[in-house]
Amino acid sequence: MNEHKVAVLTDSSSDIAPELIRKYDIKVLPLHVMYPEKDYADGVDIDPLMTYERFEKNGEFPNTSTPSLQEVMDMIESIRAEGYEKIIAVSISSGLSSTCNTIRLAAEEFEDEMDIFVFDSRNVSVGTGVLVIWAAWRLHEGADYEEVCRGLTEKIYDSKVMFYMDTLTYLQRGGRVGKVSSVIGQALKLKPIISCNEDGIYYTVAMIRGARAGKKKLLEEVLKFIDGHRCWIIIGHGGVPEEAEQMKQMLMDKVRSKRILYVKQITATMAVNTGPGLVGVLVLKEP
Repeated sequence: MNEHKVAVLTDSSSDIAPELIRKYDIKVLPLHVMYPEKDYADGVDIDPLMTYERFEKNGEFPNTSTPSLQEVMDMIESIRAEGYEKIIAVSISSGLSSTCNTIRLAAEEFEDEMDIFVFDSRNVSVGTGVLVIWAAWRLHEGADYEEVCRGLTEKIYDSKVMFYMDTLTYLQRGGRVGKVSSVIGQALKLKPIISCNEDGIYYTVAMIRGARAGKKKLLEEVLKFIDGHRCWIIIGHGGVPEEAEQMKQMLMDKVRSKRILYVKQITATMAVNTGPGLVGVLVLKEP
């Protein structure tokens, strides 16, 4: 527990490395992956690689859902029972999930008992995760609740995640992108590089041909965003660790003032909605 007794809370889609969750005692709300035989808790009892296997072998596309209001309230109550007095909750973009709104509703039930700051990251996966890590790190360094809350609103546009994918099919199935983009991409055998805009909605940064061109274009876009700043970098992937390591090496060679926090397989809820073959890069400028 940090000296200010402030807990940091997020959802499992934020793709934070387990060692950092332990180091900063970050509280994680599991999202749900629902197959016919079971409702799995993301990051608890489901292997994200299983989703790819079931796509390929059985054509199974599970549903995903947010934590229930009661689950969020139970989590807040358990945090309070540990002795924390305030909570900073950083969630996946409200433009992509109702998780942020559920956390807000739960927080209202505790407004007379705890200060709870609910922050919409307007981002996804490690794009959310890096803001969670930054908040936890700042608290660990001695910043107080108000400083970190204020800092998050200032840092939000210093972070950006971009990723290329083999297909838009999975995003389209989940209603995340329009069918027209999906059909065009398939017809021309193009692969998209995707990010989140300022409203936290997916948009296409570029369309490219092939994985090699994808990494090259992704690097180009990342370098454009970094623009010479010091930065933290996280690399996420969807069942392609070799591609992720190649991307890491390209970044090591081209970016001078950086700290690569980790390379990670994305969590099951993200895997369901993006499919196999994803490689993504997150940048946080001037952390």
